[in-house]
Amino acid sequence: MRRISRITVAGAATASLALALSACGGTSTSAGSSDSKGDKGLAIAYDVGGKGDQSFNDAAYAGLEQAKKEFGYQTADVEPTEGETDADKEQRLVSLAKQGHNPVIGVGYAYASAVKGAAEKFPDTTFGIVDDATINAKNVADLVFSEEEASYLAGVAAAKTSKSKVVGFVGGVDIPLIHKFQAGFAQGVKDTDPKVKVLSQYLTQTAEEGGFASPDKGKTAAEGQIEKKADVVYAAAGLSGQGVIEAAAANKVWAIGVDSDQYQQEALAKYKDSILTSAMKDVAKAVYNLAKSVEDGKPETGIVRGDLKTGEVSLSNSNPKFADDAELQAAIKTAKEKIISGEIKVKSS
Repeated sequence: MRRISRITVAGAATASLALALSACGGTSTSAGSSDSKGDKGLAIAYDVGGKGDQSFNDAAYAGLEQAKKEFGYQTADVEPTEGETDADKEQRLVSLAKQGHNPVIGVGYAYASAVKGAAEKFPDTTFGIVDDATINAKNVADLVFSEEEASYLAGVAAAKTSKSKVVGFVGGVDIPLIHKFQAGFAQGVKDTDPKVKVLSQYLTQTAEEGGFASPDKGKTAAEGQIEKKADVVYAAAGLSGQGVIEAAAANKVWAIGVDSDQYQQEALAKYKDSILTSAMKDVAKAVYNLAKSVEDGKPETGIVRGDLKTGEVSLSNSNPKFADDAELQAAIKTAKEKIISGEIKVKSS
């Protein structure tokens, strides 16, 4: 079914559609491998911060790259623009669908309205949205995660590692999605050691104010918490988290990364010895799995959730000081088993 829909959109329209894409966000289209079938597959539209955030968006790009390599088709990834509206986002997704890309994924909850609108216009195209569960449509997959579960384990790690009995949480934007990270982290800390104090701060009230895209704001917030004796700081702040990690390294305390394994990120290499672990959610796998489901002719739809049980949220073990701490690893393993069994109920707010 997908092949037919792609063939029908070929031809002279391609050039004009490319122009339309460039008008509502930068685009990078790849022709895939040398044995490319010549058709168009997965396309993603980035959230605030864009490609290169070493976190959320880059994880989505990794899933796109895996799909391109495996399926040998053309992919596209499109950057956001400053001050864009929901209508701009919808036009971006519509342009990708018109070109024949399938599936088309909006990376981030901010795409909810846009995905809903584009999906209504293109019922034969599968759409996905990361971090939003509000769209109920036959051709939309809501790709969501139990971030609070990985954050709980980050809280266990923070409480067991802290010597000052003070740890910090820096959230990018004061919204329910980031509340999940804070709630799980705080619960993990308190369940592990009630004497440990958790300092929490949000950088902005809205994404438009730069909460997910301002390393300087993250750095300032972390420095304030470190001045109050925090010796482990967990950031759920997208690109702003780089500033938190930089501040932790400068002050010789621990940072906990988010979304991707930030210890392995090339852009953060000079700070990696200060990154204890990262609370990961496998956005790459979710993006790839949706692409594979379309390729297999059985598109995922509805709520598709990743959690500790499925292995799509976890803590990274790249830092040897973290991985080799037997007592710490035992505590994390116990907590993980209790969450999966249901003995521990992790709060999401």
